[in-house]
Amino acid sequence: MKPLPIKPEEKMCCHIDALFGVGVSDILLGKDLQFEYSKKTGRIKNISIDSRLIATLRSDGGIALTIFGSTELLKNKKFKKNCIIPYEEAIPFVSEGRSLFCKHVEWCGSNVKVGSDVAIIDKNDRVVAIGRSLLGSKMMKKYHTGVAVKVREGIKSRIK
Repeated sequence: MKPLPIKPEEKMCCHIDALFGVGVSDILLGKDLQFEYSKKTGRIKNISIDSRLIATLRSDGGIALTIFGSTELLKNKKFKKNCIIPYEEAIPFVSEGRSLFCKHVEWCGSNVKVGSDVAIIDKNDRVVAIGRSLLGSKMMKKYHTGVAVKVREGIKSRIK
């Protein structure tokens, strides 16, 4: 017996919930999601809303969020567990695309793990940058030296 086909919307919601926490994808359910497929494999490459990129699927099963995608997911309060709040003096550097160091982490969500995609937000819950965590949430608080998040894109680095 052949398994029932899964709609791409359902597949992406399950994938996002598995990576970022159950219920995080609920914010995307009513929206018109568009998908870009790979010509070689036929798999989903990118997800967009109104032609604005939300995320790219990685070959290792992860999801690389964009600043717009993080902003959309942050509308659901459950996503904040995947966020990091730096001290105020570090925000200008991080927003330019520079790495976030452990000594500049003020608050870290409980769902931040090694290698996971995180959103770096300010105290007003605005996304400042996105990147990949190099340490887990407990280690970021413990260490005071070294890089905590390798920033992929900052809000100021996009404007050129």
